[in-house]
Amino acid sequence: MSGTIELLDKTLADAKAENRAALIAYVPAGFPTVDGGIETIKAAFDGGADIVEVGLPHSDPVLDGPVIQTADDIALRGGVRIADVLRTVREAYAATGKPVLVMTYWNPVDRYGAERFAAELAEAGGAGCILPDLPVEESGTWRKAAAEHGLGTVFVVAPSSRDERLARITEAGSGFVYAASLMGVTGTRASVGEQAADLVRRTRATTGLPVCVGLGVSNAAQAAEVAGFADGVIVGSAFVKRVLDAGDDLAAGLAAVRALAAELAEGVRKRA
Repeated sequence: MSGTIELLDKTLADAKAENRAALIAYVPAGFPTVDGGIETIKAAFDGGADIVEVGLPHSDPVLDGPVIQTADDIALRGGVRIADVLRTVREAYAATGKPVLVMTYWNPVDRYGAERFAAELAEAGGAGCILPDLPVEESGTWRKAAAEHGLGTVFVVAPSSRDERLARITEAGSGFVYAASLMGVTGTRASVGEQAADLVRRTRATTGLPVCVGLGVSNAAQAAEVAGFADGVIVGSAFVKRVLDAGDDLAAGLAAVRALAAELAEGVRKRA
């Protein structure tokens, strides 16, 4: 089985044809358990997410805020392995038929083996990989393996990225471009800010790829605001917080995730 980047491309194109942004949810694998994480992804899709990013928990998640760090710590203490991440992708994709990507720091993939990881992710039905800390100049080995297995490679751009740097990054990427809405770590914020709109504008000047915005979106109003200028709205911490807040009551957490996804899905269709 090859990866499903075509499904990712079609999902984003379908959202654009409907004159709306795509809703992309982020869920760490192994949180609160491996099975619980799979159910959380299904709940996000049930509520209206178009795409899900599965986080590969890392012991030093430098770009993640306290909510996702807490979830990663729970997953790692639970013994989550790369095999569990791949199983999460496999079962989520099999149950929904919707695009599932892995978001991971480069070190675990490098240690596992880029070719091996790409082959196994594709076999699981994954659509691609988001690699926030992999410099584009050092990404050749990964991109070759990803392309051979039908996977997308999504790079992250930031407001600090100069235009020539944006062009270099977007030329190497596929699937979509992940635009970090502001400098800093992940987490919910009161305002997504004007930096994001400017970054999307500058990124679009360099590429025909969809540009999706993450970091800070937590409610329907913010989703509508970002949907007004981006091709996709990425939400992570707000989903993770719903599960954390539910404690040991997974059913309540899943219901909260489903409800949040529905609220956000309505937001991306309103476009502020």
